[in-house]
Order: sequence, then C-alpha cells, then structure tokens
Amino acid sequence: MLVFSAIIGIFFAAKGVYKSQNDYVMAGRSLTCWPVALSLTASFMSAVTVLGTPAEIYRFGIAFGLFCFAYTIMVLISAEVFLPVYYRLHIVSTYEYLELRYNKRMRLLGTLMFMLLTILYTGIVIYSPSLALSQVTGFQLWGSVISTGIVCTFYCTLGGLKAVVWTDVFQFILMISGFLAVIFRTLVIKGGFDAIIDDARNGGRLRFWDFNLSPLRRHTVWTVVVGGSFTWLGIYGVNQSQVQRYLACKSRLHAKLSLYLNLLGLFVTLSSAVFSGLSMYSIYKDCDPWTSGFVSAPDQLMPYLVLEILGDFPGIPGLFVAGTYSGTLSTVSSSINALAAVTIEDLVKPYFKASDTNLSRISIGMNLFFGAVCLAMAGVASKMGGLLQAALSIFGILGGPLLGIFSMGVLLPFANASGAFSGLVCGFLITLWVGLGALKYPPSREKTMPLHLSTAGCRKYNVTLTTTLTTIVRTTPAQRSLLHEYWYSLSYLYFSLIGTMVTFLVGAIVSAMTGGFRQTVESRLLFGKEDFIENFVFWKSKWVELFERLHPKVNPEVSEGAVEGTTDDTEGGK
Repeated sequence: MLVFSAIIGIFFAAKGVYKSQNDYVMAGRSLTCWPVALSLTASFMSAVTVLGTPAEIYRFGIAFGLFCFAYTIMVLISAEVFLPVYYRLHIVSTYEYLELRYNKRMRLLGTLMFMLLTILYTGIVIYSPSLALSQVTGFQLWGSVISTGIVCTFYCTLGGLKAVVWTDVFQFILMISGFLAVIFRTLVIKGGFDAIIDDARNGGRLRFWDFNLSPLRRHTVWTVVVGGSFTWLGIYGVNQSQVQRYLACKSRLHAKLSLYLNLLGLFVTLSSAVFSGLSMYSIYKDCDPWTSGFVSAPDQLMPYLVLEILGDFPGIPGLFVAGTYSGTLSTVSSSINALAAVTIEDLVKPYFKASDTNLSRISIGMNLFFGAVCLAMAGVASKMGGLLQAALSIFGILGGPLLGIFSMGVLLPFANASGAFSGLVCGFLITLWVGLGALKYPPSREKTMPLHLSTAGCRKYNVTLTTTLTTIVRTTPAQRSLLHEYWYSLSYLYFSLIGTMVTFLVGAIVSAMTGGFRQTVESRLLFGKEDFIENFVFWKSKWVELFERLHPKVNPEVSEGAVEGTTDDTEGGK
C-alpha cells in the first residue's frame, strides 16, 4: 500500500504537475466529480472511522448512525450556499474570501486558526491509529508513524493535488475492503445477518431514536443531527482541505456533483463502520476484551477483533492494517497539501512578489516542511483521549467560530470586519472554555450512558475486572460542582454549534452597532436568491433539451405541403 501510494506520486510528477502553480495546487482546475467525491470521503472519514466508529457502536449502540442525516444537511448547505460563492470568486484559498468580504486581518486570523486546527487534528490521525495497531499487532509504533509520514510527504510533494486525490481513491477502496472482510467473516461465524441483529437487540445496541432534549446526553437525535451538522459543516463548508478539492473541479456542476456523490460515499462508509461495530458486539457479547483487560483502550478493539477472527487467513489481517493506514495517509496528505496551499496564497503571495515557477518551488518546500511539522505533532495526540471524540472536539472548538464568520459573510449583507473579529474572538473563547473543561473534567457515566459489557464468558474475569472497574470509578469525581455537572458535561457535538452561534450572534450585533447597515457589499460575495433559483433553471433547461430530443418538432414546410396535397405520394400525403 505504501509503495503503490508513492508510485502514484511519481507518476504525476513525471507528467509535470509541478511546472505550474495552478497545476500543482489546484490540479489545473480540471478534475471530474468521481475522483473528487471519493477523495472528499476518504480525507476526513479516515482512521477515525476505521477504529473509532466501530468501537463507538460497540459501546454506545447505533445512535451514531444518525449522522447520515447530519451528512445530508451538511452536503446540501455546502453545495447550495457556500460552493456557488466560492466558485464564482475563482479563489484558491478559502480564507481569501475573508479578505474580500472583510479585510486582510480577518484573512490572516482565519488562516492561522485553520493551520492550528489542521496540525492538531493531523497529529491525532497519525499517532492514535499507530498506537492502537502497535499494541495489538506488535507493529513498531514510531516505525509506523515515521514511515507513514515520510511516504505521505513524498507523494504530496512530488505529485501535488492530483496525486493526493488519486491516492485517496485507492486508499478509500482499501478502507472499505477492510470493513467488508470483518463483516463477511462475522456473518460466516454467526451464521447470518439475523443472528448479529438479534445479539445487538438483546444487548440494547439497536436503540436508534432517542428524542431526549437534554444537551448533556452524549448522543441523541438532536445532538447528532443538529450538533453533527454544524460539526461537519465546519469541515466541508469552510475548511481548506475539503473546499480545495471541489473547487479544483472543471466546472461548477462537477463541483456540486462531487459533493452529492461524496454523500453516497459517506453513507457507504458509515454503514460499513456501523455494521462492523455490531459484528464486534456479536462476537464479544459474553467477553468484552476491554473490560476484561485484553486491550487497554476502546480504539484497540477493532484490530484485536481482526486478529482473532481473521488471523488464520493469510493476508487478510494485513488488508485491514493497510486500510487503517490508508485512512491515515488520506487525511495527512489532504492536510499537508491544504497547509501548503494556504501558506502560499495567504502568507506568501500577498506580501512577496514571486514568479509562477518560484511559487511552485516554494509549494514543494512547504509540503516538505508541513510533513515534518505534522509528524512532530503526532506525540501530542497521546494526551487527547479517545480517538473519535478528540477529533470531533477539535473541529468543534476551532471549526465552529470559523464557520460563524463565513456564515455571517455569506448570509448577512450588513456584517462588517468589526463584527466578524468580535464574534470570532468570543466564539473561540467560549468553545475553548467548554472544550478544555470537558477534557479536564470528563462527563460522568450517567451522562455518556455506555451500555453494559459482559465478561461472563472470560477466563480472566477474576484477575482483570477489579482493576478495570477501579480505574473507571477513580476517574469519576465523587463531588462535582454545577459548572462541572452541566457546562462541562455538554455533548461534545454541541461545541461547533456553540462556537458558530456565539460568533454569528455577537458578530451580527456588533456589525449593526458599528455601521454595518451603511456599507455596500458586492453581490458576488453574498448568497442570493439567484444562486438558489439557478439550480431549477439549469435542470429545467436539461429537461427541455431532453424532451425536444425525444419529441422533435415537425418541419413546418413538410406539414404545409402535406395538408395542401402538394405531394404525389398518397401515403406520404396522408
């Protein structure tokens, strides 16, 4: 897998993608919808999904599957509100919009927040899967981390965005293959789909619709659908790593199609991860490896399962390991490429004059530099806790305020730079407060509501269970203040919602108070009704064109001749 990914980078380097800055960073804006759709799916549904989501389903049930509604809302808003504005501006860096809409200071702040967010997230993606796999499979931890970082940096630097997109396609296929191997083997072991579903039902894992309005409950319909929509919109709507891909499409239609096709990819990935989690529970319903001490963290459950049920099949455990590392590569390559792009567009080009050739060389240097930075940041992830929750928490804390200022700019004609700056600062401080508080004072088990895990069938029950339960009790404080019990216990999926709403509301109020209604904003910077209506106009024209092809108009001269009897052929006249 590593070798093939490197070869893709060499292939596109041989085609000369680095000769032009536009070709290197934006693939010449010539990509079609299919590879971009798979790349979008792979980039942020990577190792987090492969290891974190099945463990989530195993411990908490299938409520996480409600993310399918959040993904739908997110794609609709990204494709119909943000994409039309970005595409007509012909921008490379998403944060260039902030300068066009507000000023250079807001562009710089947005860029720096994105860089911080991406480097932290990439550290989690590199380190956590490597840690989980090393502890279960015996892989060398830092050997895996370093080899992943080096290969990823190699093909990003050589092949530019085209190499990143096409390696994502290859890596997405590997990730799905790893899931399918687990699912099919479990179906054979358990004797069919019905047995797995019955085990999940008896274990309480099939509770899907929880309409409890409490924001303290970890996963309900409201936290997942509402909070999850804002969390992922902060990624697909304003994050450079995702926006750069669909803006590299050859037309706006292909860009929109890439998002909608990506939605299908998200559904496939989520379904595979959810059923893998149910398969895991069906296998371990009588002997939980985590509680009984066979693994030390939930993120290790999936590789442990693979070794146990697929260890006798040569190459198949390796397929899963390759799929997991594919997830890491797809995310890291997207991050490195995006970091290099915003550095050139937001920090170099506005302040330094350079030829197109020199910019390409600087881009190559930036890819190398950020590859090293992300590799160095991998150690920070060891302090972040659970893989899935930590990743989404970071996106909420930093992505929510960024989504707020972009939403203000696109939707509010009276939003100005003073309001955007005030809203961004307030939104960031509030989400940082609740995020760090939740990290230091984790919610109690009554809030997270993990489901029962049995150890009745474990041979090591008496040896390990006592230690594990003692650790769990010790990490939950006996006395908690109201601040700890309520504010720090908010569902992590609401972090992005809080950041977005605080930023938006504070920004709107300050803008109105500082003369926002007296300013004039170019219509191309705003989402207008014509952007919405254009979809109907486009598809109406396609339907009319199709109708005319199926029902061509009769030639008027022939019709007139037929009526007047000008033809000698009786049958023709009739």
